Amino acid sequence: MTLQNQVVLVTGAGAGIGQAIALAMAQDGATLAVADIDLAAAQRTADKAAGNIGRTLAVQADCGDVASIDAMVTRTVAELGRLDVIVNNAGVTRAAYIMDLTEADWDRIHRVNAKGVFFCLQRAAREMIKQGGGRIINMASIAGRGYAGTSNAAYAASKGAVISLTKTAAQQLGRHNINVNAICPGVTVTDLFNRMITDRAKATGKTVEQMRTEAERPIPIRRANTPEDIAAMAVFLASPGARNITGQAYNVDGGLVTS
Repeated sequence: MTLQNQVVLVTGAGAGIGQAIALAMAQDGATLAVADIDLAAAQRTADKAAGNIGRTLAVQADCGDVASIDAMVTRTVAELGRLDVIVNNAGVTRAAYIMDLTEADWDRIHRVNAKGVFFCLQRAAREMIKQGGGRIINMASIAGRGYAGTSNAAYAASKGAVISLTKTAAQQLGRHNINVNAICPGVTVTDLFNRMITDRAKATGKTVEQMRTEAERPIPIRRANTPEDIAAMAVFLASPGARNITGQAYNVDGGLVTS
């Protein structure tokens, strides 16, 4: 129970990787705030986590809106007393060829994946500076490393921005005892992944199983991530064992990308 007495806020935690992270944090003893744009989804995750800890909080938040981000953090601190860890997991994408991306696609993706991560980080850091420290964990992607199988170029650009932000924030917030790190998932089997490969299967005339096999074939360890694989890294980065780790972006991808 390395996270006992720690208050952890996870964004985009209504399903998929965010939900797995929230449940893993709770299992390790954290008091948990679960944020999602879908309040019902956030509440379902909070209810699942409640069996492991005494207190959970479900919060509706649009992580592309600065006022909503402020309200999310304000409520977390007001109801749970402090904020020790934030996991900036909320993100959006769609499968698209570079020449088919529109201005609306770019704005929608960067609104949450880049702008949203920055302002969640900044707002959380305001609380952490006052309390004398904290942990910030940003969800990037191997798409930000140049992975050729990315869903689209705008998404890759947004995740590259998260990696750069993580490094700069770690340098500037270190003096406040705030650690800032990122996780770069590879191919991860979530509902979003399943929807994307279903769309690609329809577009190419292949079966969904063929698309899944093609996604896993280049992975040296020969298996895709589960959301729990990403959650395990997040729990470690929030734990006392990671106290001297900051400014890093860790690939969790079965060896798919080596830089």
